[in-house]
Amino acid sequence: MKQFFSPIILAILCLSVILFSPLMVNAQQLESWPMFHGDLAHTGNSNSNGPTTNQTLWVYSANDVVWSSPAVVNGVVYFGSFDKNVYAVSAKDGSKIWSFSTGGSIFPSPAVANNIVYIGSDDNKVYALNAQSGALVWNFTTGAQVQCSPAVSGGIVYIGSDDNQLYALNASDGALVWKFTTDGDVISSPAVVNGLVYFGSYDHKVYALDALTGIQKWSYTTGSVVESSPLVANGKVYFVSYDNKTYALNSETGASVWNFTMGSNNCVQTSPGFANGVVYTGGAFDNNVYALNAETGAKIWSYKAGGGIFSAPAIAGDSLYVSCFDNKTYALDAQTGDFLWSYQTGGNVYSSPAVVDGVAYFGSYDGNLYAVGQNPNGGNNGAGIPNTVYYVIAVVVLLVVIAVAALVLRKRQ
Repeated sequence: MKQFFSPIILAILCLSVILFSPLMVNAQQLESWPMFHGDLAHTGNSNSNGPTTNQTLWVYSANDVVWSSPAVVNGVVYFGSFDKNVYAVSAKDGSKIWSFSTGGSIFPSPAVANNIVYIGSDDNKVYALNAQSGALVWNFTTGAQVQCSPAVSGGIVYIGSDDNQLYALNASDGALVWKFTTDGDVISSPAVVNGLVYFGSYDHKVYALDALTGIQKWSYTTGSVVESSPLVANGKVYFVSYDNKTYALNSETGASVWNFTMGSNNCVQTSPGFANGVVYTGGAFDNNVYALNAETGAKIWSYKAGGGIFSAPAIAGDSLYVSCFDNKTYALDAQTGDFLWSYQTGGNVYSSPAVVDGVAYFGSYDGNLYAVGQNPNGGNNGAGIPNTVYYVIAVVVLLVVIAVAALVLRKRQ
């Protein structure tokens, strides 16, 4: 009987692993969007599926404009508002978890790392807050308002200020590590890749600095203000300038690779996105979304929306999501630019979408934060079957196997 019993136990254990491993893997790979444009390279490329529908899941109402692009980590959505508050709300239903009041309006996006939320405010300060409670960990005072979205890498917070400085702060206590002075406001959110920090300034330049020392490696001068946050991919830095151009530079040397002219009114400030060899960018008041060949800058397609485009596009799967000044967020086919759907808000949408687990999160001038798409609870396990259904099937199959094994053992006895 022991010779028979051991294989049965082994078979049950193996079956359990097969049935439940997709669920365990899914739980371990919790999707997130921890900072502006999703990652330190600012690709805007989500590692989860995007929303296939414009269904409203929930709406959270702040007391003023939500310009801030949200961060989503561990089932919590973090964002700021012109009402001077930082908010943490449930990604599941939009219920408020906590809020923290600063001394000024909040334009930038938060960055979340190691259970701390980092964000700047118009009160000239950078704040570090406990991600679970909202309690203040530290703050750092700059010389002017902070409209730059931070990046956190290697225990350092990189963030710019309208005092013309880029700051590197110790992520644990806010102590100054170094600062770098430009000749204009630093609103551009830094990208941190391969030991270099890339950012733009109102002095018309894009800079590359050593991430540990702040020593300049190179700079590149455009024809106007650079408010766009650089995207770093495939050895190139992509960004836009108020001179109506999207640029590609060599990330090591700063040498020009190509530029693409678009836009109007000298107000192009979109932060480009990247996926599958394509750069996605926007032309501000020409109302166009562009898809460009990342190697050559050649136009692949363009889509004309109903208003100006200032947000950073997000890519998830085969879809592109971008917000617009016609009060809408659009979903387009990433390969063709074909219209898929749009979502109407009550105000202009400057906030860039954060795409996590089939849901797009974004704010609006109407004072609301929106969650649009499929219900995250209806996610699947990688086999294309909803988790709850898969779980029930797995339990039933396992119980049947155990019952059959017990019956066989009884007959053998």
